[in-house]
Amino acid sequence: MQQFFRNIKGDRIIWAIAALLAIFSFLPVYSAASNLAYTNGNGQTFSFVIKHFMHLFLGFVIIYAVHKLPFRYFKGLSIIMLPVVVMLLLYTMFQIDSSESLTNTKRWISLPFVGFSFQPSTLASVVLMIYVARYLSKIHDKAVSFKETLLPLWLPVFGIVGLIFPANFSTAAILMSMVFLLAFIGGYPFKYLSMIVGVALVLLVLFVLTFKAFPDLMPNRVDTWMSRVERFQGSGDGTDNYQIEKAKIAIATGQIKGLGPGKSRQKNFLPQSSSDFIFAIIIEEYGLIGGMMLVLLYLWLLFRVVIVAHKSQTVFGSLLAIGIGMPIIFQAFINMGVAVELFPVTGQTLPLISSGGTSIWMTCLAIGILISVSADYGATEEIEMNEESQNPLEILSETL
Repeated sequence: MQQFFRNIKGDRIIWAIAALLAIFSFLPVYSAASNLAYTNGNGQTFSFVIKHFMHLFLGFVIIYAVHKLPFRYFKGLSIIMLPVVVMLLLYTMFQIDSSESLTNTKRWISLPFVGFSFQPSTLASVVLMIYVARYLSKIHDKAVSFKETLLPLWLPVFGIVGLIFPANFSTAAILMSMVFLLAFIGGYPFKYLSMIVGVALVLLVLFVLTFKAFPDLMPNRVDTWMSRVERFQGSGDGTDNYQIEKAKIAIATGQIKGLGPGKSRQKNFLPQSSSDFIFAIIIEEYGLIGGMMLVLLYLWLLFRVVIVAHKSQTVFGSLLAIGIGMPIIFQAFINMGVAVELFPVTGQTLPLISSGGTSIWMTCLAIGILISVSADYGATEEIEMNEESQNPLEILSETL
């Protein structure tokens, strides 16, 4: 065990925050799994805890493996993975589910032989943020024209976000927001960024108008997220407010100290109590005190992301830390905001807390990359140049 801890590099506080979130997650997941156990299982919640443990165990294996890689390697890897995630998203979009319309877009790929599903949009989000950080670091302190950045930067961004958007509006919106934030922090000319934001808004309006005019083009998922927005604005029929109402009851019941571990009542009524609405169950069982402690952990992680970005010796390292770390915090607060009805229902999980394989693994991948950036504090510029010259992935990145 001592040998294992000696091999751990990077920011120890980030390691500690990730471990605390993961350890704490077992209590609400075990409690909230009772609903799943009686609706989809044999009434035994322990199997869900074992599954959650395996997801987290594999996630921390990913963190450990990734943090050992020099973060500069991800420049080239992002270029290699970009067409891969595009193909995965295309396959996901056009796969057919016999139980639904042939034009329905899906969000998951069922992997044969291994018995679980994978959500390509989460992997695509990580890859795209790395790619954008790479490109922005490449043009840093250079005078670039808008035309120069269209193909290498905005074509991949709009392409990937466009493939995610119809089936998963919330993920696409978060991803686009993070790209805009990273471009702003990375010094991309504000006048060009304003133009891109305007184009994105126009495309969104055109998509909504097209769907309104031809609702059969992309049914089901588009219906779902548009109806959620309408209900949040108070213009919906109010028939599907069941989950948010139960979440608000759970939060109101928890008060200051909560009902105690495992004593949630609303977990028996919330269909997504162990994933999308797990924050409501946490408040019900651990009260405002437990909820605030969780918020402070995510804020602490945000603080460490800023520290890692500030201490990084390269522009790419700083942008990579922001681009990889900020979406985790943003997603966490979106999830919490949904539970208290600050935002419409999005389907976003609470990072490292909610049950689910893909979301945990991609969060751990991002944390591993963040720790890899933090592990480079002590590298000198001379060592850095030597490493880059011997790295084929870095050579690939610089030539494209």
